[in-house]
Amino acid sequence: MKLKAIVLEDNDSLRTLIYGILKDRGYEVHAFSEPFLSPLCHDREFPCPEGHTCPNIIITDIDMPNMTGFEFIEYQKSKGCKIQNIGIMSGRWTSENIKHAKRLACHMFNKPFKIGEVKKWLDECEKELDRNSKLIDMQTSC
Repeated sequence: MKLKAIVLEDNDSLRTLIYGILKDRGYEVHAFSEPFLSPLCHDREFPCPEGHTCPNIIITDIDMPNMTGFEFIEYQKSKGCKIQNIGIMSGRWTSENIKHAKRLACHMFNKPFKIGEVKKWLDECEKELDRNSKLIDMQTSC
């Protein structure tokens, strides 16, 4: 089964870097400059299909146009998204943001981060992944 990832980052260089890291590991990667461009935000009324997971990994920035990374994660969870592996990035972590990330069970990356830090987190996530889980078709969204 091919692993799937979503990257949400408004900085083109950083989005391209994370996309490349995931692609090199064999992921099907969908990268966007803001959550509203993601297929996961297109269907506001229907929840994710029962027993399905959207992607295996989400890596998102906190501060993006139109919707924060926190708002995106909360929106996905409100639709029944069962994503287990969420990385969230910021260059300005406040105590409130740290608490928020912990409540949402997100792994926190401090910008600028080391590539090895992302790879180590991915190694840990991949050990725990259920490789038989049903993934939605990212082209049609949930």
